[in-house]
This record gives sequence, structure tokens and C-alpha cells, in this order.
Amino acid sequence: MVSQLIDKYFRTECLPHIWCPGCGNGIVLRAIVKAIDNLGLNKDDVCIVSGIGCSSRASGYLDFNTVHTTHGRALAFATGIKFSNPNLHVIVITGDGDCTAIGGNHLIHAARRNIDITTIVFNNNIYGMTGGQYSPTTPTGEKGTTAPYGNIDYNFDMCQLAKSAGATYVSRSTVYAANMIIKQVEEGIKNKGFSFIETLTICPTYYGRKNKKGDAVDMINYLKDAAVNISLYEKLSEEEKEGKIPIGEIYRTTRPEYTEKYEEIIKLF
Repeated sequence: MVSQLIDKYFRTECLPHIWCPGCGNGIVLRAIVKAIDNLGLNKDDVCIVSGIGCSSRASGYLDFNTVHTTHGRALAFATGIKFSNPNLHVIVITGDGDCTAIGGNHLIHAARRNIDITTIVFNNNIYGMTGGQYSPTTPTGEKGTTAPYGNIDYNFDMCQLAKSAGATYVSRSTVYAANMIIKQVEEGIKNKGFSFIETLTICPTYYGRKNKKGDAVDMINYLKDAAVNISLYEKLSEEEKEGKIPIGEIYRTTRPEYTEKYEEIIKLF
């Protein structure tokens, strides 16, 4: 029951949340909490770290060890936390701008080092909290307050970026496929290494309105229709892939985890 999850894992005195009507962030947050509950983790063994942005307000609502950090630096703080207490399950909640713009360098190196951190990106394709500026994931041609005539940048494929940088678990889901988010967060937490989970969410207030995407239901229905499981996506022709979004487990591998290797170095002294 959702009410049981709220009573158990949320700071109820901080509710209701401040997210706009129709925002998908609540769906993702519920999925994260459900995954933690399914794994039976002790709350004292979990640390939630967030940066700045709409999604990053999530840490304030959660009754775990939580740190609401500076813009783009969630992974840097999370790295320090993991080093100081390697037994913690460190989970980073971040947005597309927070993670891949000002925080992009931290993402690359956390993945490269394969630090045991589970990073969950709420990707709504725009800077929502600060007024609707375009972000590194805003599709080419789409509008924002800082791109009133359309974005001319090519947007990041965050999953391919994380995979190329060295993440050992990479997946993508949407707020329509909420149960998939739960499973992916579970797998990310269980993975011994850097896990990167992109969740495609919606911002009707800025991204939807500026790009005439309709209301929240229209935007979620778009994700429903555009998302294709990776196993099927890989069988499509290049023409059939046009306009489709691969979801599911994008990549998984095994290699040494950084904090464990660091502990081995310490023992040499």
C-alpha cells in the first residue's frame, strides 16, 4: 500500500511536495522507495544524495540519511560518503541538467572509477525549477526559455555516455512503465559498481507547454507509444527506429569496484 510506504519511508511533516500538477517525479520517487522496500534494506544503511533541481528536492521528503548538496555536485558528495562508509547503499537522485551539464565531469569520473553508487536521473528534458531553460537532453529543435527559436544543440544519450565512461549497470525506463523503474533500481542497488538509471519523466509546466506537447496524460501517452524494449529495438531497421526510445537494461558488465580497490591500497601502509 502506498500509504504504508509513506509512513515508513517519508518525512510526512515535509509533505505535501512542491512539484507541479502532472509532474512525473512522484512516480519515480515512489518507485525508488518501493525498490528499497522490496530489497528489505535498513533505512540506516541507505544514504540518499541529491543536487539542485526539481528532482533533487526528493531527498528532503525521504526519511533516510540524506544530503541535499550543491548544483551538479551530488556525485562528488556521494563519492566522499561512499569512501567514508563503504557499507552504505549510496543512491544519487539527480536531474538531466544537474547530472550532465554542471555535473557532467563528476558523472564521467564516477562511472570511470566504477564507484558503488546508484545514480537515478529524472530526465524531463529541461531545467524545470529555474524557469524552463533547455538542457543537455533537450531534443534538437525543441524550445526552452533560452532557446525560444528552437535548440540547435545535439542532445546527449545519457545511457551511452554512462556506458562509454565505464558504468557497469546501465538502464532506461519511463514514468509510464513504473514497475520497470522499480526493477531497475533494485538491480542498480544490487550491482557492485557504478549503476546508472535514466528515468524519462515529464514536465507539463515548462517542456510540455513550450513545445505544445499537450497535458500530462498526452505526454505520458507519448512515452508509452515511443518506448520500445531494447531487445525489440535492436531488431528494428534504422527507419523503424526513428522516433522510438529503447528502454530496459542497456548494458551490464563486471569489473573491480573502486572503494574495494582503495581499501586494498590502504592495507599496504
